[in-house]
Amino acid sequence: MTAKNPISCHLITWGQDLETGMREAHELGYQACETFTHQALEYEDRVDEFKETLLSQGLILSALYGGGRFSDPSKADEVIEYNTRVARFLNAFGVDRIVFGPGGPREGKTGAEGLKQMVKTINEAAKRTHDLGVLACVHPHIGTELQDRDEIEAVMEGTDPDYVHFCPDTAHLAAAGMDPAEIIRKYGSRMQYMHLKDLTPENPDPAAFSDFKGNEALPIFCELGLGTLDFGPIMEAVRDVGYTGWLTVEIDRSTSTPRQSLAQCRDFVEDKLNLPVRFTDAG
Repeated sequence: MTAKNPISCHLITWGQDLETGMREAHELGYQACETFTHQALEYEDRVDEFKETLLSQGLILSALYGGGRFSDPSKADEVIEYNTRVARFLNAFGVDRIVFGPGGPREGKTGAEGLKQMVKTINEAAKRTHDLGVLACVHPHIGTELQDRDEIEAVMEGTDPDYVHFCPDTAHLAAAGMDPAEIIRKYGSRMQYMHLKDLTPENPDPAAFSDFKGNEALPIFCELGLGTLDFGPIMEAVRDVGYTGWLTVEIDRSTSTPRQSLAQCRDFVEDKLNLPVRFTDAG
């Protein structure tokens, strides 16, 4: 693959402090981001203002996270309308990716009827977003209705590949017992977005986690390079399937500070994955 995947970061790490997140992401050299969807939709009637807010920090928007409880037939209309609303905002913003996050909390295995309904709702919602020029990317997620391999296979095989695309998340796939590289190869032709994060070791080295004192619980996901995932085979699979789209660093909860966490991820992406984050001398 000659093209370099563009890198984005999710501002989830800064919680509700969108302004600090944008500023520090820019200072770290990131040039694109995801935000919490509810934060973006606060600008639903002020799209130009949000564009200017991002551009003032040298950032563009890579995607937003939609989704909902796809397996519940009583929520189908609500879920379809919500994702259409988010896609409409993205279209006005010039962004062409929406992540379809499944609903939680998980209530055991999703059964055959639930999966059938999930396929139906995802198909319809994805067609609506497609009509707005926004590609819907299904994101399996632990602790939700779409977690295990058989559930993913049922949804991916049952949905229309012309409208329903795939967003693998390295750590969510691994946490659910899958090999991320294998899943990427299986659904690579439908990949249109991707999240990068690592899995925290069961017995973490205090030296690797600067603020870890040894008596508190670390989050299940951690900064790139501090966890157990081998990103060599993962990135080889990304190259082999010809995926050249967004790779978005997503750290749900920092093990130090948001700035330090995203600096660690930036350095890993640049030094270990050989992908540029900084195209300037941003520090």
